[in-house]
Amino acid sequence: MTPQAAFVHDSSVVETAAPAGTAWWETQPVLSSAEGARTIARSIVADGYRGIWFTLGFNFEYGDKYSGGLGTYTANHEPMAQYSPAVNKTFFTYGGAPAAHERRLVIMAGSFDHTTGLVSRPVAVYADPSVDDPHDNASLHIDAAGHVWIFKSGRGRRRPGLIFRGTRAHDIGEFELLPPQEFTYPQIWTGAGDKGMFLLFTKYYPGTQNGPARHLFWKTSADGRIWSEDHALAEFGGHYQTSGRWRSADGAVTKFATFFNYHPESNVDRRTNLYYAQTVDGGATWTRADGTPIALPLTTPDNAALVLDLQSQGRFMYTCDLNFDARGNPILLCIVSRAGEPGPKGDPREWTVLHWNGDTWARHVVAVSDHNYDMGSLYVDGDTWRIIGPTGKAPQKWGTGGEMETWISRDQGQTWTRERALTANSEFNHSYARRPLDAHPDFAAFWADGDPNRLSPSRLYFSNADGTRVFRLPCDMDADAAAPVEVTPAP
Repeated sequence: MTPQAAFVHDSSVVETAAPAGTAWWETQPVLSSAEGARTIARSIVADGYRGIWFTLGFNFEYGDKYSGGLGTYTANHEPMAQYSPAVNKTFFTYGGAPAAHERRLVIMAGSFDHTTGLVSRPVAVYADPSVDDPHDNASLHIDAAGHVWIFKSGRGRRRPGLIFRGTRAHDIGEFELLPPQEFTYPQIWTGAGDKGMFLLFTKYYPGTQNGPARHLFWKTSADGRIWSEDHALAEFGGHYQTSGRWRSADGAVTKFATFFNYHPESNVDRRTNLYYAQTVDGGATWTRADGTPIALPLTTPDNAALVLDLQSQGRFMYTCDLNFDARGNPILLCIVSRAGEPGPKGDPREWTVLHWNGDTWARHVVAVSDHNYDMGSLYVDGDTWRIIGPTGKAPQKWGTGGEMETWISRDQGQTWTRERALTANSEFNHSYARRPLDAHPDFAAFWADGDPNRLSPSRLYFSNADGTRVFRLPCDMDADAAAPVEVTPAP
């Protein structure tokens, strides 16, 4: 197919066709530096769902630090999917690839129609032919009017963060590109009363000989166009964070919360400790889980936000997910490890839940797996808590991911039982099971597969909330919509 793109600068429209021989994914919006200029581009329709394959290239005795099918990477991009009850659809973004064995990143978007049971053809929102790195993956936001926003992660100051706004409500066919900003790992949440945006993100600063320091920030916007200043949250050594939003049943309270780790001497392979901070007034004040105020920015490792001192134990912490109980108390899911590299040196890699029960942080181990980046998500439905993640025996041992499984607790995380396998006898490892915001029970987890040891195709999957039905998104499509392929394993 020959792609078409329409760009709008101010009020003029210029129709452009791709040069002969240009692939569908190579047509992209052109960044404009003119103040007040608007850039609008029609999304380029792709011919199927294919995830990006990536290797960091840090090889150890037992394989790469992380590699494989990373279309839903990282745990620090949130959310990557959101359900819209207005149209009964789940919209999602992922890191795609032009073809099964091409290492070029395309920021993709798609939607699943819960009424028809069909998935739309995916669209390419943005591509830079020089980038194959899923650290540039995007987060997704649906505003109060139904417009879909895509926040493409930048990479330090080498590549800018980009914000795309859907020009029509509940539609991913055309996006407006806003002026570029500096942000990495965007985590975008709706403000109080469904108005405005609250963005948590990372910026890079000079660190040590071990690399740059990753500092945490947040900012707000009423309309996504004009933003507040960047407010520093944590800036001691470096950090990775995972955040969440909770809203009271009456809508009177909107809580934004984040938990994060610490990189001694800016060494990301020594990520340790666990910190937590929250705000219920849009960032005006930040507190611990018990409401004790925290003075920002945090500038030393021993501070009021510290929940778990892992550094003194020689252990490391990898963030997964943050959710809340019915009272709005935070629940943190992370993996605690003994080493930064893959292989048995890091065992046991413990899937760990920490719950603020109103008086103290209760800590419980759920399961063990064989890689630090075996990321999964936490689901809370009253007293029933569930984890979906790659805790099963991996087709490629010591590699990122494994077989997807569900674990269930009915006593607020105190005890856990393996519930079922979502995948079995797989060709490749499955990794990075993501929880959509306001998830519909029929599209509750979203992930990709891939071989962590060598370049491979990567397919995309989703499951329902209890893991009893699993689907693979179609790799090839010749119509505007198609039915996902059910791949639920036999009981």
